[in-house]
Amino acid sequence: MNIPELQQEILRLKKENDVCILAHSYQTRDITEIADFTGDSFALSVKASKVKNKTVIMCGVRFMAETVKLLSPEKTVYLSNPTAGCPMAEQMDKEMIAAFKEQNPGCTVVAYINTTTDLKTVCDVCVTSSSAVKIVSKLESNDILFIPDCNLGSFVAKSVPEKNIRLMQGGCPVHAAVRKSAVIEAKTLHPNALFLVHPECVPDVTNEADYVGSTAGIIDYAKESEAKEFIIGTEIAIASHLAYECPDKRFYPLTKELICPNMKATTLVDVYNTLRGCAGEEITLDEDTMKKARVCIDRMIELG
Repeated sequence: MNIPELQQEILRLKKENDVCILAHSYQTRDITEIADFTGDSFALSVKASKVKNKTVIMCGVRFMAETVKLLSPEKTVYLSNPTAGCPMAEQMDKEMIAAFKEQNPGCTVVAYINTTTDLKTVCDVCVTSSSAVKIVSKLESNDILFIPDCNLGSFVAKSVPEKNIRLMQGGCPVHAAVRKSAVIEAKTLHPNALFLVHPECVPDVTNEADYVGSTAGIIDYAKESEAKEFIIGTEIAIASHLAYECPDKRFYPLTKELICPNMKATTLVDVYNTLRGCAGEEITLDEDTMKKARVCIDRMIELG
């Protein structure tokens, strides 16, 4: 089958089996075209919790599929490619953070949504890249540990200077690898372009930006701006998607190295075979883990 034929067969099977397909924005175009919803990880989980479908397929990485399951424990949730993990989500474990909390009893632990369900069980509140500043500013405690991304944490600390925000060494290896020299080169090549960047990049990079925000924030900013040229400082798929959606504007990836291998692990064939029941992995979480992990997510919903 060619790609259009495969897409049509996926749409047929999806309807036949009453399945909702979620695709993170970093997925390739052939996958986003067959998805019911495309967007940031937590927003997708919320969408999935509101649909009537009893089965959900996540085209993304493991922590995202786990979050879908946390918000919809009654649904059957599949990760379409079981090898798709997230180095940032897996950098810290609950034993490390539990030990920190024991030594620092007055400190509130803020976990980026890009963490495992296991780690969330010992955290106080979750945040997304778009809600982090707002939620941290609302916390009663002034003493905060922000995990795992020290770059996003640094951005939050700069935005909320009245809080004492502690950081640990962690983050997205793809975003963190970008250097200021790449920004200078891109701006030299495209002097009229606005620079939009994800806060998972290092401060030397985000300090050069016209806009710093989540993936969804970057997309919305580019669509709504009157500017015609943009340098996109996040996963390379976003510049590609925006080029399709706004053909009257020009989008330049900050660097061709901004590619997430875990996001790109999922293929259209993986989605097809998951629908056929011969690929993918069902996400299972025990009741106690889900109950404990939901505490920090519910707190996020309350404050956000």
